[in-house]
Amino acid sequence: MKKILSLLVLAPVLALIGYLLFKPVPIAPVPYTLAPNTGYTGVHAPNTRLAGLQTIKLHGEVGPEHIAIGPDGKLYVGMESGNITRMNPDGSEQSAFAYTDGRTLGLAFDATGNLIAADALRGLLSIAPDGKITVLTNQVNGEVLRFTDAVVVAKNGKMYFTDASTRFGPQEWGSTFEASILDLMENSATGRVLEYDPATKGTRIVAHGLSFANGIVLSQDESTLLVNETGRYRVWKIAVAANKLDMQTLDASQAALASLLLDNLPGYPDNLMRGLDGKIWLGFAATRNPDVDRLSRWPALRKVVMRLPRALWPIPKPYGHVIAFTEDGKIVQDLQDPSGAYPETTAVTETPQRLYIQSLHAKRLGWMESPYAKAQK
Repeated sequence: MKKILSLLVLAPVLALIGYLLFKPVPIAPVPYTLAPNTGYTGVHAPNTRLAGLQTIKLHGEVGPEHIAIGPDGKLYVGMESGNITRMNPDGSEQSAFAYTDGRTLGLAFDATGNLIAADALRGLLSIAPDGKITVLTNQVNGEVLRFTDAVVVAKNGKMYFTDASTRFGPQEWGSTFEASILDLMENSATGRVLEYDPATKGTRIVAHGLSFANGIVLSQDESTLLVNETGRYRVWKIAVAANKLDMQTLDASQAALASLLLDNLPGYPDNLMRGLDGKIWLGFAATRNPDVDRLSRWPALRKVVMRLPRALWPIPKPYGHVIAFTEDGKIVQDLQDPSGAYPETTAVTETPQRLYIQSLHAKRLGWMESPYAKAQK
């Protein structure tokens, strides 16, 4: 009888162990090395400069992830629904400019007034002033783009954009957030920087081997791209002339093609946006989580975590944070809201009057008065 009772007790324990060790998961994690997280110290010392944001109602729309300012002076905002909403700078006169049937994560205008959209589900799109949508490219070398993320347009018309992951796309996993979580947990660094040339209609790989390639901007002389590598908490400088540059095997001979600009950041860098006076704004989707950092060297344990209920995952705490820096890597603004009242401060669009704070999931568009407007009072 005692043996039977022992087996009854032991069986569920063994079943649980088997589940945690052997249940199939979608990720194939790889080990990677991180510098010790210095956290919110030095230039990133805690502050409340981002607290108390004012907000603009979005009338049922959610997730104002990216904003481009049009030739007409209006804001064009990519929403979770697939709509791109057009509005006045004060948020009035909102209307649906276009519907992509996807999820736009990056926006920029070209020289002819077309809105170029990096759509996570559909690829790189051109949207005419009348709202007509043309797919510019959704593949490279015959491979369909899985997670088109951010875009910038050069003066010569070429478009540089990121493909965050070749492993996990929102089409298969239900949302950009879900796909990004899987990619970051696997951290196999399949993100890419791509170039689309409207003159030839060709798409090429500038660089690959990035752990969730995200925000992108051009240097002022347009010889260099600045690119966020979300999964490794850093910002790269990559030459536009690079071709199929493998970011995982860089050596000293390739220093002219790629170099680190910002490293060991305190959060997950998301979008990059050109600001005023040469500044570049960076938004953090979340703070770093110590448990996630510790798991970087233990891929098997990351598989175990994926088998746990979502409530037990090491989710970063809500924390508002955006920074501005110069092309030489000097941080000139650091705005924080430790309360995390406005979710996922993923980007900043700067005008002389306002800083617009964007988010992947917020139900309102955040904003605050710009330092320029304050100085004029």
